[in-house]
Amino acid sequence: MKILVPTPDLTLLGPEILVLVLACGLLFVDLFIPRDRKGVVGVLALIGVVAIGLITAAYWPGLSNPVTTFSGTFVMDRFALMFKEVFLFCAAITILLSLRYLEIEGISLGEYYVLMLFCTLGMMIMVSGADLIVIYLGIETMALSVYVLAGFMRFDKKCNEAALKYFLMGVFVSGILLYGIALIYAATGSTQLSQVAQVIKERGLLNNPLLMLSIFLLAAGFGLEIAMVPFHFWAPDVYEGAPTPITAFISVAPKAAAFAALIRVFYYGIQLLMPHWQLLLWIICAVTMTIGNVTALLQKNFKRMLAYSSIAHAGYILLGVVAANQIGIQGIIFYFFAYAFMNMGAFGLAIYLRRADIVGDQVDDFTGLAQTHPVAAVAMVIFLLSLAGIPPTAGFVGKFLLFAAAIKAGFYWLVVIAALNSVIALFYYFRVAKVMYMQNPEPLPQPVPGRGLALALAVVCVLTLLFGIYPQPLMALAKGTAHTFMMAFIS
Repeated sequence: MKILVPTPDLTLLGPEILVLVLACGLLFVDLFIPRDRKGVVGVLALIGVVAIGLITAAYWPGLSNPVTTFSGTFVMDRFALMFKEVFLFCAAITILLSLRYLEIEGISLGEYYVLMLFCTLGMMIMVSGADLIVIYLGIETMALSVYVLAGFMRFDKKCNEAALKYFLMGVFVSGILLYGIALIYAATGSTQLSQVAQVIKERGLLNNPLLMLSIFLLAAGFGLEIAMVPFHFWAPDVYEGAPTPITAFISVAPKAAAFAALIRVFYYGIQLLMPHWQLLLWIICAVTMTIGNVTALLQKNFKRMLAYSSIAHAGYILLGVVAANQIGIQGIIFYFFAYAFMNMGAFGLAIYLRRADIVGDQVDDFTGLAQTHPVAAVAMVIFLLSLAGIPPTAGFVGKFLLFAAAIKAGFYWLVVIAALNSVIALFYYFRVAKVMYMQNPEPLPQPVPGRGLALALAVVCVLTLLFGIYPQPLMALAKGTAHTFMMAFIS
């Protein structure tokens, strides 16, 4: 008797394989590069990431319909493809932000870039996971790398504290997520999303207590990386203590991966339980926006302020998840690109202020920047406008799509809460603009940005304005992605 073992289509894992090969290759190359020239590893990583991004984009024409491999546990579709491009873009910008920063901090090591690539690999696996176990493996691959990166400045007590808090919170919530997966398996006999959905439909498990509890546990598991209330407590300390380029990376990429995984699980696996999880996420959305924005008002540390801002933005993005329609998915995809531009740009300017003994993470460190560095001040205003959702920036377009999705779904009160929170956000964002333009600079050493940092800031600033003034190309890609995703969801 012959046992036929299906041969997986490894071409669908092309981007992941390339990232893995690049990471392992850089580990080997790093052995032969002197300690004072580790920036070469970063440049090689940057070139590799850009190349992989272009190769990944080439998959787009052949993905008009989702394609699976490994017995249906790994899916490649346009939804996963768009998020993979977000991760690769964030990795490339973070590398540019890191080149000079690591030299100033005295932590220029090749392992830094390798860990970032392994983190990117984990996120790419997450968004293509069509099985809860595959998604969990992606989360752990990502998380283990992020924990180390958050504590990379091992001689800094605040950095160590941030990494330890992140690790402990992550391990705790990881167990909760795994327990939620176990409950789904107990109720349906499978962890594969398509089979879970089929069993729920055939057996009529719409009010099964195990599945009801699993909704809360899955929301908690994904909620850690999303930094949604009440699993947001780690974010301010980690954002403040971690190396600033890593803070920029954490604020966008893992959040995007967690949202993508949550959407795939809730829309494809437990879609028939939508009335239950929609109500839960409605409440979390409103509370997350409000707590994030109100607490940000009290912050004097720039990185902590952006941490609470990030929590608030998680609430805005949840609008699209709760809406559960095509405009919502389109808005989420567009918003994550816009959020990558504006948030990494804001953190990039915090890195720009890092010089001598000045960390540059206080709001007061921006005092008089318009007089000493007018171009940098204008760039910061652009990022602040986008974060606040004011035209003509990409942030405005993204927020408009999310609000439109919620209105179309009939969640009017949720949109009212979001609009009021956007008004609150204006105060703390433009408090930074106030100190830049309405106060005189202090006699401090002037920042001297590296070429990588300058290039990164120029790229994200231009993209923030470009997709605010002319959003059609990115909107068209997001709309096409949302259409194919929702067709599979409806079917």
